Parts: sequence; structure tokens; C-alpha cells
Amino acid sequence: MSGLPPATAARVRRINPSPSTAAAQRVRTLKSQGLTILDLTVGEPDFDTPEHVKAAAIRAIEAGETKYTPVNGTPKLRAAIAGKLRERHGLECGDARITVGGGAKQVIFLALMATLDEGDEVIVPAPYWVSYPDMVRANDGTPVIVECPEADGFKLTPERLGAALTERTRWVVLNTPGNPTGSAYTVDELRALAQVLLDHPHVRVLTDEIYDEIWYREEDTPSLAAVEPRLAERVFLTNGVSKTYAMTGWRIGYGVGPADLVTAINTLQSQTSSCPSSVSQAAAVAALTGPQDFVRETVRVYRARRDATVKLINDVPLLRCTVPDGGFYLLVNCQDTLGRFTPAGERIENDEDFARHLLDSEQVAVIHGAAYGAPGYFRISFATSTEILTDACARIATACAALSAAPPL
Repeated sequence: MSGLPPATAARVRRINPSPSTAAAQRVRTLKSQGLTILDLTVGEPDFDTPEHVKAAAIRAIEAGETKYTPVNGTPKLRAAIAGKLRERHGLECGDARITVGGGAKQVIFLALMATLDEGDEVIVPAPYWVSYPDMVRANDGTPVIVECPEADGFKLTPERLGAALTERTRWVVLNTPGNPTGSAYTVDELRALAQVLLDHPHVRVLTDEIYDEIWYREEDTPSLAAVEPRLAERVFLTNGVSKTYAMTGWRIGYGVGPADLVTAINTLQSQTSSCPSSVSQAAAVAALTGPQDFVRETVRVYRARRDATVKLINDVPLLRCTVPDGGFYLLVNCQDTLGRFTPAGERIENDEDFARHLLDSEQVAVIHGAAYGAPGYFRISFATSTEILTDACARIATACAALSAAPPL
């Protein structure tokens, strides 16, 4: 025995690798073996970054804008973010309230790192984006998972919120429109949650609005900070350019909130990545301030894909799904498949078994719902072509039809 401590710290040992990353790697492995996999796991647009955005990045490179920037982003990008929030939500955000990071994911992680001590609680409504609970655990906090059933639109209710709040609660996470459900809170629903939160002044709210412009309702997407101004000093709004502008690899996200929190995040960033990519920031300015035709056109395409895929899934016996308000995901209820048997005699015990059955029998890759705190469901991304979606749904129907109530003789 060497007497050396474990190679990894406790904060690493208590978290899991991202299930969506693991699913994507599994698909890559199968494809490398020569299999044709219909991949419905990827949570990124299948469109290319707009031409004017790429051109802005090229101009920045040619102009020598390749040096360090301020920790919290360039003045031009912070001004563009302030303008976007003013235009969309009527929010006025001073410069000291804006931070820019290497993707919204990094910004969220740093906000939790800046505010959590051991034992602090973070309310995470389920279904949830896979990273929230592990981000909390990595920063010494305790995720408090609050189940939000399909009957409630997969959304947190004031009653469930009130029951989960304690003196140790530091944050409530609101992802709207949400991943994996596509559900979004209405103005009235946000107002009702705000009424509960106003009675608990020690609690902050982290609003993850990364899908806010991939939106299918007629009315504008509401934001908690605008709906209830009395919570303005307790809301940390996060967003980015990844989903709206097909810029996932550019890694630019931002956060807007109380100046003291933003200062703490900037301090942490100064000791980690120093600043976001200068070239990506120039591209993000062009995305936020330039023509928005790309957004309108891609949303039109996503809406058509959503409508077609919802119909195809709801036509499959044993499966059903609701219609998402935003984003590009369907959370499909597969509870009626549980307890059935595959042609090989294997019993479908849970949603992970069902996802494996789809992959093994029909080469369709999805992510099982338990990864999102939604056992009995699976997630489909419709950020892919209509042809692939149509073929995949036909294969899913075939896989379901192959299941039997009793094991084969």
C-alpha cells in the first residue's frame, strides 16, 4: 500500500459523467463499427452558424482581435447583451450586472461555485437538464429534486415550491423553455411562483433561458426578472448564443444579475479561464445585433419538425407525448412498454432498457428519461432532418410492435 490519497477529490467522486455526453459517445462508437445509427440524442442545432456571424469572426481575426479581453467580456458584447434584454423583456441591465463566460454551462457552474457552501440546498424541478444536480454536488451543495409530473405540464407549482423551501435553500432553478420537456412557464405561472419566493428573501433564482428564442407560442417568452421586478436583485438570468444561433462550438454564454454575484463570478473566472474567446465574442456581437432572419427561419423549420414528430410518436401504440412550447426536444412517455418482452425474451424493466431496445433492435439512439429525473420517459431531439425523424419514428414503431405481453416461447 502506497498510502497515497485517492487520485480524485471527493467533489469529483460524488458526480457522474453527463448522460447526454455518454450517449453521444456510444453513438460515435457504433458508427465507427460501421453501423448506421439514427441519432436523436444530440442537443444542438443541425444548422450552420449564420454567414454574417462567421464573417464577423473572420474580420476580428484579420484585425488582430485575438488577445485577452476583460474577464467579464468585451464592452461591445456586454452592450449587445444589455440591448437584447431591453428589447426582449424591457430589462435595464447596467454593465456591472453582466458577465460573459465560455458557454452558459460555465456561467451556471461559476454562479453555484460562488454561492454554495457545504449543506446548502438547491431546488431542482424534475424533469431537469442532466447537469444541474451534479453541478450542485460538485460545489458542495445538496440538490433537492422536486418532481413535476406530466399532469402539471412538467412545471413547478407554487405548492410544490413552498413545500421544498427550507432555511438552507440558496437557489431555485427554473429552466424555461426546459430541457428535456420543452415546457415553459406562462406569465401567470411565474407570478404565482414569485409570490412564494417573495416570502423567502434568502433564496435566489437561477433562470436558464438558453432556449428562449426557439419558441412556438404567439405571445413573447416571459422572464421572471421582468414579470416580478421585486425579485430583480435575486434573479440570475443565464442565456447564450449556442442554441438560437447554432453556435454551440463557439462557447459563449452570459449571466445577468446582482452586481455582487457578478463580481464573485468574475473573480472565479479570472482564476480559471481568464476570459472567453475574443474571436467568439466578436461573433456573438454580430449574432445578437445583426439580422434575425436566421432565427425566424430556423424556428419555422423546428415547428414543422415538432408537429410532424409529435403526430408520428402519438400514433405509436404504447407511446405518447405532449406538445412542447419551445426548444427542440420531445419527452416521450414509454411507461406502457414496461413489463413487456423483447423478441429475445428480455423484459423491459425501465426506460433505460427501452432505450437500449431501440438502439439494439432498430439502431435508433435516444436518451433514457431517468437521466433527467423522469423515469418512464425518453428524450428525442428533433434538431435533425425531417427524413431522419420520419425514418426514426417508423423504426420506433417497429420496435414497439415487437414487444409482447408475455415472454416468447
